[in-house]
Amino acid sequence: MRGMEISEIAAAVRGVWKNHGYHPPVISAVSTDSRNITPGCLFIPIVGEHFDGHDYIPDALNAGAAGCLCSRPLDNQRPDKFYIHVRDTTLALGALAAAHRDRFALPIIQITGSVGKTTTKEMIASVLRQKLRTLKTEANFNNHIGVPLTLLNLAPNDEVAVIETGMNHFGEIEYLGSLIRPDIAVITNVGDAHIEYLGSREGILKAKCEIFTHLHEGGLAILNGDDPLLNQVAPPFRTIRCGYSPRCQVRIVDFFDKSVDGIQCAVRTERDTYRLEVPAPGGYMAIPAAMGVAVGEELGLNREEIIRGVAAYTPSGSRMRVLHLRDNRILLDDCYNANPQSVTAALEVLSRTECDKRVAVLGDMGELGGYAKQAHYNIGALTAMLGIDYVIAIGPRAADIAAGAEQSGGDAIHFETKELAMYELQRQLEPNSAMLVKASHAMNFGEIVTALKSAYQES
Repeated sequence: MRGMEISEIAAAVRGVWKNHGYHPPVISAVSTDSRNITPGCLFIPIVGEHFDGHDYIPDALNAGAAGCLCSRPLDNQRPDKFYIHVRDTTLALGALAAAHRDRFALPIIQITGSVGKTTTKEMIASVLRQKLRTLKTEANFNNHIGVPLTLLNLAPNDEVAVIETGMNHFGEIEYLGSLIRPDIAVITNVGDAHIEYLGSREGILKAKCEIFTHLHEGGLAILNGDDPLLNQVAPPFRTIRCGYSPRCQVRIVDFFDKSVDGIQCAVRTERDTYRLEVPAPGGYMAIPAAMGVAVGEELGLNREEIIRGVAAYTPSGSRMRVLHLRDNRILLDDCYNANPQSVTAALEVLSRTECDKRVAVLGDMGELGGYAKQAHYNIGALTAMLGIDYVIAIGPRAADIAAGAEQSGGDAIHFETKELAMYELQRQLEPNSAMLVKASHAMNFGEIVTALKSAYQES
């Protein structure tokens, strides 16, 4: 963060600076976590449904924070710290981030979509880093807290920023876009994620299209040209569609699946044809690669830089990480999150994995509302259609996955919890077998991956 005077911070958040007798140096760091304090930083206490960061202000100040924002009266204010009173600390965090963003003229890419936001963010950042100093969203800090904190990390030597934005209600993408004010807006696809709150895919499409509200005049929209709903959208901006469809300006014209070793594809634009090596499995990886090409060309990268950037892509967290364990066991760690579209794509990767036995470990998918029962059943049926040898379904909703698999001729077993399933999981991960682990984030399936790695020692 470029340093800001206390008066500048107070003006940006429309707050009241209470103790003018204390004049610390400029503030160049912000924290919302009292356990992670940089000496001299500003502490912003976030108020949540089950917690109130104001309770940790003394801890933050004792740890070295120079001062804090606050939205409630505080007893025993220290004379050696500054206090800025605001109406809402979370909105103040966003306002401060927006003011900081205004100090930079660099291009910013905003990304949203139902599936593949983080993958696309990592791919685009990997391409841009071949030429430009690139700030990107870390992990998937893509909400009303993570996006402002990312913007506050903008530094004078940054040349471009790639910001991921998530949502589960109307208005969220518009709000985050008001902070980012992007030059390039990217929508990866429109799926069923968060349909519980948005009612329908058409509702999801409407929410995603909020990304155009604050796109700069003369900005660029980059869309998945193979998504039926996105093809109904005609943004009032220059638009590039990426995909296999003949209507795409950035078109995938050749594809070869190398199973767990990744994919090869050729992407054709008006300017050039790029033969790309993507070191991550799944046919769906071709779309993020094509979007990386589109952004790279837009920001002036040459052919070699774009090809090198795609090849340098690495998955973020538990997103289709391929782990090679003892005795030719393959563990597909894709347990960060799950919805019907992403589970389908992951199962297709598993079905093409060369091995003697393929096992799918699948858990509950969240936020599907009234569609949940049918969606879980359909996933189970799909495992049988793809020839998956065995399904281990875990969680209350996952009982419908097991039912769908069995009633479609597949072999499946259901457990209510991970703990009850653990013996069966280790038993089924045999030599020369492949196992996919995937569920919604709340299921904490990372614990399964950790246990299996420990049991069979990653090679």
